[in-house]
Amino acid sequence: MKLTGIILGLTLMFGGLHAAAFEKEASSKVAVIKLSSEKPLVVGNNTIVFEVFKNGKATTGDEITVKSFMPAMPGMPYMEDKTPAKELGNGKYESVVNFSMGGTWQIQIFVTPKEGKKYRLKTSVNL
Repeated sequence: MKLTGIILGLTLMFGGLHAAAFEKEASSKVAVIKLSSEKPLVVGNNTIVFEVFKNGKATTGDEITVKSFMPAMPGMPYMEDKTPAKELGNGKYESVVNFSMGGTWQIQIFVTPKEGKKYRLKTSVNL
């Protein structure tokens, strides 16, 4: 009986250590953005890396703003978090996004390139 408890405890302990990281892709006619996080997304602050590709090539020098929001529902107000992303190089940008509660969050990624028109990509995540 003790052995079963020890095995179960070890399985639960090590199973939690190998939780999958977050990865998602958003695309439009203009670009593809890959979202990733080293840790699974949680309620609260999450560091997300955005990789921006235009015509199959990583872009640089873009200005990226990330808006995450949850529409209002009965008994719950509209919630929004809007943060700029900092450029890491090689088409990668990083932003800390806050999800203030569990549920489905809409994400809009606004990209302002050095040249050309501003564009937006949309996706969503479930917490």
